[in-house]
Amino acid sequence: MASSEFNAKSLYDLTGLVALVTGGGTGIGYMIARGLAANGAKVYIAGRRASVLQKVVENTPTSEGEIIALQMDVTSKESILQCRRVIETNEGKLHILVNNAGQVGPTEPFLSDLSAPECKDGESFGSALFKEDPQEWSDHYSVNVFSIYFTTTAFLGLLEKGTKECKIPGYTSSVINITSISGIIKLAQDHFCYNSAKAAASHLTKLLSTEFAVKGIPVRVNAIAPGVYASEMTTDVIPAEIVDKIGQGISPVPAKRDGSAEEMAGTAVYLASRAGGYVSGQEIIMDGGYCAVNPSVR
Repeated sequence: MASSEFNAKSLYDLTGLVALVTGGGTGIGYMIARGLAANGAKVYIAGRRASVLQKVVENTPTSEGEIIALQMDVTSKESILQCRRVIETNEGKLHILVNNAGQVGPTEPFLSDLSAPECKDGESFGSALFKEDPQEWSDHYSVNVFSIYFTTTAFLGLLEKGTKECKIPGYTSSVINITSISGIIKLAQDHFCYNSAKAAASHLTKLLSTEFAVKGIPVRVNAIAPGVYASEMTTDVIPAEIVDKIGQGISPVPAKRDGSAEEMAGTAVYLASRAGGYVSGQEIIMDGGYCAVNPSVR
């Protein structure tokens, strides 16, 4: 075996591959899109705000690869299918699908304040939580959970074609779901809805991976569970002293910082490349040690 096969460029080369990143215009989605494009993939970034996507395309140097804006609402089946038609017409296949679109949903700020009147007894606590709007929960699950299911199934045929037509030995197309440590930690972190939705997304990752495997569909499904990263749901820059406030943990983040764009992009590139070709049905936790020092399901 030639030693060049172990070079980073060979292991992580995505040249000739086509990728779609939902929520790719900002935050973690943009970090991943840039990483995929910089390593050779042709990347479509999808989102509801066409102006945001187009600004990203215009501001990304051509030297960093090819990024294309594609307006899509992940809560609309018709919008998802329209985007599938665009990619099918333009490319005829897909190799990498990153389900990143998401939002925070309803919050309960009193959860982190034991002196709050809502926390004085069970009656007060239950009543405060019961006031939440069920429609907000439904809308939130539509973005954070339903979208993964419907986007993945809509593009599954194109992903299968991506595997069959790829010239990289042993390569299989890859779905990467962006979940969260909030679906792993056993604290509500001021948002029961968001945490339970992310837990659902984590399990959905495993369900899809297993069902594809037993049905003989050559598409891998994995997830990345980020800890504190800069995004529209947090802020573009997170000072070290703010990281623990966002994490809402019992113990502080051991790394004493938020995650970097390079770390996020690098992990996505690994899962999408032939270097990660033997990884399936897994969820990689990227949290600076947060789950190691706080109560979690793993």
